[in-house]
Amino acid sequence: MDKLLRESGVAFEKVNYYLAPLGEKKLRELIRKLGLKPRELLRTSEGIYRELGLGRKDFSDDQIIALMIKHPELIQRPIVGSSGLPQSR
Repeated sequence: MDKLLRESGVAFEKVNYYLAPLGEKKLRELIRKLGLKPRELLRTSEGIYRELGLGRKDFSDDQIIALMIKHPELIQRPIVGSSGLPQSR
């Protein structure tokens, strides 16, 4: 994705949330701007998703956000923003 953006002359900031983890406030802000429920931003193909049983629907939004912060590999990526509005790709 970053190669495409560079070749298109689009200025962007790349954030590696393993090196600079997202805090709860930032993650909630991204989810709000995306207009999604936290569950919709989960990477269902990750082993930790299955290990934690996230396929069950009994997790609250707050619980899912807490797990996304603890296990950033659960966050669907990349998230690309334009005009202040991020989009999950």
